[in-house]
Amino acid sequence: MAKKMQTMDGNQAAAYASYAFTEVAGIYPITPSSPMAEYTDEWAAKGMKNIFGVPVKLVEMQSEGGAAGTVHGSLQAGALTTTYTASQGLLLKIPNMYKIAGELLPGVIHVSARSLSAQALSIFGDHQDIYAARQTGFAMLATNSVQEVMDLAGVAHLAALKSRVPFLHFFDGFRTSHEIQKVEVMEYDDLKKLVDWKALEEFRKRALNPEHPVTRGTAQNDDIYFQAREVQNKFYDAVPDIVADYMKEISKITGREYKPFNYYGAPDAERIIIAMGSVCEAAQEVIDYLVEKGEKVGLISVHLFRPFSAKYFFDVLPKTVKRISVLDRTKEPGSLGEPLLLDIKALFYNKENAPLIVGGRYGLSSKDTTPAQVLAVFDNLKKDTPKESPKPAPKPSRETSDALSNILGAANAGGSGTSGQGDGNQPGYQGQIDGSQYANSYYGSGGGSGSGKGWGLNGRSIASQGKVPQNCNEEGRVVVQIEVDRSGRVVKATAGVKGTTNSAPCLLDAARKTAALHHWNADDNAPARQIGFIVINFKLGE
Repeated sequence: MAKKMQTMDGNQAAAYASYAFTEVAGIYPITPSSPMAEYTDEWAAKGMKNIFGVPVKLVEMQSEGGAAGTVHGSLQAGALTTTYTASQGLLLKIPNMYKIAGELLPGVIHVSARSLSAQALSIFGDHQDIYAARQTGFAMLATNSVQEVMDLAGVAHLAALKSRVPFLHFFDGFRTSHEIQKVEVMEYDDLKKLVDWKALEEFRKRALNPEHPVTRGTAQNDDIYFQAREVQNKFYDAVPDIVADYMKEISKITGREYKPFNYYGAPDAERIIIAMGSVCEAAQEVIDYLVEKGEKVGLISVHLFRPFSAKYFFDVLPKTVKRISVLDRTKEPGSLGEPLLLDIKALFYNKENAPLIVGGRYGLSSKDTTPAQVLAVFDNLKKDTPKESPKPAPKPSRETSDALSNILGAANAGGSGTSGQGDGNQPGYQGQIDGSQYANSYYGSGGGSGSGKGWGLNGRSIASQGKVPQNCNEEGRVVVQIEVDRSGRVVKATAGVKGTTNSAPCLLDAARKTAALHHWNADDNAPARQIGFIVINFKLGE
């Protein structure tokens, strides 16, 4: 049979594939996902039939939350239901997503992934919305191109029905969603053959029906809620195999190989990138260029992001890989790493001869990611110490450095003697030659009942801090010498060391307790006990 080719964008491809399996669509528009709902509406109005031989019933609500509620209610009534959204629209669906997943209802959400409104609104694409919903219990399927959207969007529906786990299928907004390509169209007859009709019948039987009433939506106390959450594990454990099986069937139909994780590149690659979304297409071009030059590089494209399967990941990972760069299209302030990076690091935890793994961010708000930038990622992996995503360490202000120079009188913290000090605005150690090896900076101004922050500890950044107010009406500066272990915990705090201007017991006690509440980022390479200082400036009445 001749292939049926058609020119379309990613939104149309997703709408076409989803229409086949959808009986009810609960919709509310949001850029750049709106065309998916618009195509569904147009086709239904024209009487286009799904694989069950009927047009889709469309329900347009007044908000994204309303659309999610429609999906939830429709699924409970036994109708295969779909919705389309992006960005803040997806976030407004999250409460219902927890219910849909918790009740094991086979709904599907198609998302043209988009930036979230943070410091400003952006209608353009990245994965911030997707990552914000990863804790809901929805399985997550990623596609990288218009053709992949056409081929794999249906897998989300097929796998949801068979596994009872709802699916979120996503692709890059304003890249894949609006990219126009000539693609091979999946035939509905081929998709119909893949449906698990027994699973569909069982789904219908579980629907709310006055002929066989059941209780749903109860309240559970601690005696049973925990168990009920854990008993769902078996359904999620089955998802990767179900998805892999459907991908095999799709591969047979299309001739294009699909797996939960797809590998591209040299079979003996030593440096690889791991990513998901449209950046994978650009990475493949760079890999072709580098492999032709004899370099051992490759790419793992993530299709099944949740549940994250170690089995299928290691099935495609070349045994020769020594270095990995994980590219995330999001920013999570305060995190030790972005989500995909942390997943990959968890995979290799406690494994022998694990590769060096670094993370990077790209493409927020559709910022261009060029082949030259992908090449730079591979070049970075060649370095002795590859760079990671920038996480700047705190530095004292000029004002603070000058004030503390006067406090210390040019002696290095923890040392003895009278050597001179260097320029506080230049790199290098301040202090004398026989000063403490653990204190690579002067005091900073510290947090507590007063003002400032911790400093020292060879530039280790602070993870959290506390404050204990004084119980007297005193003012003045208290300098606290602290000892911090490799985990970042303060194991010893001595209040009232050199530089203190008020040694009132009530201030020393509050300063010591404040210091004990501080916590620094872990550093396995630090000394067992690393010395630093916190300066707390107490004010009257505080």
